[in-house]
Amino acid sequence: STPHPLLNEHTLWPDPSVFVASKSLFSSELGTITLEHLSGLPAILPDISTYTGRLVKACFDEHGLPLNITMATNYLETIKMLVSVGLGWSLLPQTLVDDQLIVLDLPLVISRDLGVITHPKRALTNAAKAFLELLVAAS
Repeated sequence: STPHPLLNEHTLWPDPSVFVASKSLFSSELGTITLEHLSGLPAILPDISTYTGRLVKACFDEHGLPLNITMATNYLETIKMLVSVGLGWSLLPQTLVDDQLIVLDLPLVISRDLGVITHPKRALTNAAKAFLELLVAAS
């Protein structure tokens, strides 16, 4: 996306995402999963109005495939739990993946950058400056 001319962007770190499911959803088919396959299965995603939801929708649109969203929530832990019990597949940040989920091996890289937006004509409070310094040091 294009930066807003009246705001400063401070990118701190990349946040790569992966397609995930439960073992029960893909019992014996792990080697043959494609976007076409996912298109026919229930998806549990953030709302399409969110950046991540739009990324997934654009990916399926680019391949001319329908996206079967059966549930939408913006709470990533809720998505993780629903996927882990086999209700569908999703796209989640790599940092949330654990042994409850399997990563689907698709030849797609979907990532977003996380950071901070500031207004150049507004002074940061001391607390905000300290917080920003901590974020920069951790990145």
